[in-house]
Amino acid sequence: MKKLESREDIELLVNSFYDKVIKDETIGFFFNDVAKVNWANHLPTMYSFWESILFGQMTYKGNPMAVHFPINEMEAMEVKHFDRWIELWKKTIDENFVGENADMAIYKAENIAKLMAYKMEMARKL
Repeated sequence: MKKLESREDIELLVNSFYDKVIKDETIGFFFNDVAKVNWANHLPTMYSFWESILFGQMTYKGNPMAVHFPINEMEAMEVKHFDRWIELWKKTIDENFVGENADMAIYKAENIAKLMAYKMEMARKL
């Protein structure tokens, strides 16, 4: 187990996480069937997102909410889906990393998931 402290560590985390996600019965279909994710584009974006969130590098340019709203319109993204996302994220971190940044990655992801779940629910009510 090592500390989460570099872009390479983030790449390992993100790749390991999405290896779980794409096989997952609860949320995998969002990526495989609904969004039909182009992994060659998505993974580097996620590396930059988490590098910005955890290390303040500001390499991410984008709006995560805006990207998820169209998916939510095609298939409801519900609290249970975000709960599963967090469960897989925590498992991936616990399998690979320790330390302050690992804890922060969980904390930040939990906040992101709560906010996104709320905003997706509100969007469906409009």
